[in-house]
Amino acid sequence: QVQVAESGGGLVQAGGSLRLACAASGSIFRSILIIKWYRQAPGKQRELVASITSGGTTNYADSVKGRYTISKDNVENTVYLQMNRLKPEDTAVYYCNAVTAGLVVWGQGTQVTVSS
Repeated sequence: QVQVAESGGGLVQAGGSLRLACAASGSIFRSILIIKWYRQAPGKQRELVASITSGGTTNYADSVKGRYTISKDNVENTVYLQMNRLKPEDTAVYYCNAVTAGLVVWGQGTQVTVSS
């Protein structure tokens, strides 16, 4: 079964850091074209936060540029989202999304809460 699973969420004070992980089952990781991190705050639409392609090209939403870093570990089959200088408005459920040639897979999300 093809799966991705997020981990690393939690409660942190404003200005703090968290690192999220998106682990993909080994059978699909090599065929993934792009992995994206989305987030959804209560009452708001899901928004794209960051992405990384199989070739390592990264993109970020303007709201997180300079604070978030996306990276991947091809040995661990994992994509990371390092989040620094967190703000209360970063509070949301963060979702990992993996796209292959014929499949789009979503994780179940991990909660990030930033207190002021």
